[in-house]
Amino acid sequence: MPAPAARPASIVAAIAADVVLVVVFAAIGRASHDESVDAAGVWATAWPFLVGLAVGWIAVRGWRRPLAVRSTGVASWLATVIVGMLLRLATGAGAAVAFVIVATVTLALFLLGWRAVAALARRSRSRARRDAAVAP
Repeated sequence: MPAPAARPASIVAAIAADVVLVVVFAAIGRASHDESVDAAGVWATAWPFLVGLAVGWIAVRGWRRPLAVRSTGVASWLATVIVGMLLRLATGAGAAVAFVIVATVTLALFLLGWRAVAALARRSRSRARRDAAVAP
């Protein structure tokens, strides 16, 4: 039996969360290196990773299961890092090994972390509803 279709609001919220977290990642990185955290600077750092995020979503049709950690989350995370780093290299922005490691870990925490928290919350609500239904 196929999984139920995701609600449009869930899709929009998941995309927004991913985009915001990638932009936050870029802003934190710029701030930690004493670079300007204005819109142009953050955009210059974030755009390769946002392209990677879009590639990941499209590759696994993330709109089908936007909150899934293993499918949409992992694909989005890996594509964000890999495509983002390749675009940085292609544009001369560089991808030092330390940056690749920090970006990989940070984006995993961001893109997988919020989905894991959402999954725990859904499970908890489901368990509470189930317990309430069988309570005397």
